[in-house]
Amino acid sequence: MTLKKYSDNYSRVYVEVTNACNKSCSFCPKHERELRMMTVDEFDLVTSKLIGVTEYLYYHVMGEPLTHPHITELIKIASDKGFKSVITTNGSLLDILGDKLIASGVYKINLSIHSFEGNSLEEHKKYMDTCFDFADKASREGILIILRLWNSGHDNGLNDQTLEILRERFADGEWKTVANGARIRHKLHLEYGERFSWPDMASEEVDDSVFCYGLNDHFSVLCDGTVVPCCLDRNGDISLGNIYEQDICEILCSPLAEQIRNGFAEHVATQELCRRCGYAKRFK
Repeated sequence: MTLKKYSDNYSRVYVEVTNACNKSCSFCPKHERELRMMTVDEFDLVTSKLIGVTEYLYYHVMGEPLTHPHITELIKIASDKGFKSVITTNGSLLDILGDKLIASGVYKINLSIHSFEGNSLEEHKKYMDTCFDFADKASREGILIILRLWNSGHDNGLNDQTLEILRERFADGEWKTVANGARIRHKLHLEYGERFSWPDMASEEVDDSVFCYGLNDHFSVLCDGTVVPCCLDRNGDISLGNIYEQDICEILCSPLAEQIRNGFAEHVATQELCRRCGYAKRFK
């Protein structure tokens, strides 16, 4: 069996450049792994092995990618190999790294503006100003910016204040309503989402019938090189192999990967963790 059988199907691969974060948000389940950052050499190796597997690299599973001291260098390495880099960030470091990030060649940035929780109203306003100033500048530079409010029902009223600030800041925008948010203008979008339950071995099984796109259109590489089927396996419970030590074809075509992939095709979760995934409910 060859990787070619699957290579055209991977719309993205999640590469966790660090599992450390500078915030502690209630919607984040944390992880039980040792804190670690992928070295530049390790990232170089990983991206070389992913050539031909996907075009898009997403720089997280857990952790805040902007805490990596060489994040712009990593983006440059990926760009030189033909990848498009996608960053998901809480936005708290944009006042320091914003200009460098814009100049790095990054393709898309998901800005999780629901990370404001725990801030005072004054801090919230300052945080939003920083995020929206960056979003304005970056989108005008051609970077796709998605402003995420993935916290429906858990915002304590701050979403309305956020939207008020956002509409005032971009009063001249199109504000065209779409299914899950709004197009504010070219390269600048607002996206709504509900808070979801991460898979957890301690949780009850969700359902007898489970479907997931893991190993169908994406998979993840944790910062220690462990390859897992999806972007929600925060503890590396379903290890398919290690990309630092193995060829990616060997990992993706392994009996375990085949079992998981074939199971989802029949709406059967073969792995205990997958049977305890709240996010999978979205695919019912």
